[in-house]
Amino acid sequence: MKICSMGAGYVGGPTMVVIAEQCPDIDVVVTDVNADRIAAWNSDHLPVYEPGLNSIVQAIRGRNLFFSTDIDEAIKTSDIIFLSVNTPTKSHGEGAGKASDLKFIESAVRRIAEVADTDKIIVEKSTIPVRTAEKIRRILESNAHKCRFEVLSNPEFMAEGTAIQDLKCPDRILIGGDMTDTGKKAVKTLVNVYAHWVPRNKIITQHLWSTELSKLAANAFLAQRISSINAFSALCEKSGADIDEIAIAIGADARIGPHFLKSSVGFGGSCFKKDLLNLVYLCEHFKLFEVAHYWNQVIEMNEYQKHRFSQFIVEKLFDTLNGKKIAVFGFAFKKDTDDTRETPAITVCQDLLKEKAQLFICDPKVSEKAIKDDLKGFDDNLIHVVDDPYKAAQGAHAIVVLTDWEAFKNLNYAQIFSSMKRPAFLFDGRNLLNLQQLTQLGFEAYGVGKPRF
Repeated sequence: MKICSMGAGYVGGPTMVVIAEQCPDIDVVVTDVNADRIAAWNSDHLPVYEPGLNSIVQAIRGRNLFFSTDIDEAIKTSDIIFLSVNTPTKSHGEGAGKASDLKFIESAVRRIAEVADTDKIIVEKSTIPVRTAEKIRRILESNAHKCRFEVLSNPEFMAEGTAIQDLKCPDRILIGGDMTDTGKKAVKTLVNVYAHWVPRNKIITQHLWSTELSKLAANAFLAQRISSINAFSALCEKSGADIDEIAIAIGADARIGPHFLKSSVGFGGSCFKKDLLNLVYLCEHFKLFEVAHYWNQVIEMNEYQKHRFSQFIVEKLFDTLNGKKIAVFGFAFKKDTDDTRETPAITVCQDLLKEKAQLFICDPKVSEKAIKDDLKGFDDNLIHVVDDPYKAAQGAHAIVVLTDWEAFKNLNYAQIFSSMKRPAFLFDGRNLLNLQQLTQLGFEAYGVGKPRF
């Protein structure tokens, strides 16, 4: 069997790497129109940072794992084709700002229809709106060679920073297909691929439309939990309660559980906001306006949390940041990834830059180019990217923690405090640090939903 992925990004790359590692009898080709990205996959400096990813690639690349820009050859020779291309939010036209832009999906499917000369199984790996498979089928039916295509839905549920572990030991594998004989046969074929390493009871098969909608539903529920606990963090700050203690009390309830109850400056990443906006658009399309409003409030709460954090910093620094040095610890949306898509750090930094603060930003994995691209449009003289947190904090009026990197927990904060302006402020947007210890060192330390010590 041969498998290929159209798309070599955060989804296609790691997914195919793990399939190749776990299925040595299957040839796996990862393709992309971006030649630089493919060149990076073939180098020692991968375009995606994930713990454990590089060692697997170095071990099996060239064995049964290949990265190529020859998309047509991969299409022709593959039995299963994964659609792992980007599905961003539309920026114009009908549904702008909410609906998924399927131009890359359509482009990939049209290429399959033009090139394929044998029957194929097409797998939706990208997050797409429910019933997208109908549109894919319509395009594939136009192929000149009269090939038969079965379209399956197999959404990814990996989290950045733990992608390899999530792919190797998944909570579940979801595969949706048509309830026809050929549809069931295609589903069984994909089940057999995952069954190389995933227990059969964790591979769930269902109807195509249910599977397409399940990814949106899962991300909506997770984002809702984060927005809910963050809503309580605002109340905790006013009342003197401790949000971490509230989370423990809630999470001990077996009906709720402890996961995704960590309060912070807000959620980020490529999925939550995009998928929620898509869900809102779908609900509005079906005239379910009350349902759309409900899910939109999850997004609104997240935006409120980010701006509330920024406003708190300005307030505590005597209502002016003009010319003040602010050390920003972390820019990625979470630890163990270099991804900055929808990271709360962008919003917070933009708010601080509007106040003319001098930002000294330090992140272990995010490049200076990525940071400056995300903050484009602001005075470049206000943005300084450094690789040393001690240098970032030297002479600073405040430290702002925006990513929960473990490295920031192990710094010598007594040394950092001694190098800062007085009073020295620290705003922990991830509740990563021990605020009581920081206060004893002399910091005016604040967390999200945490009492003052």
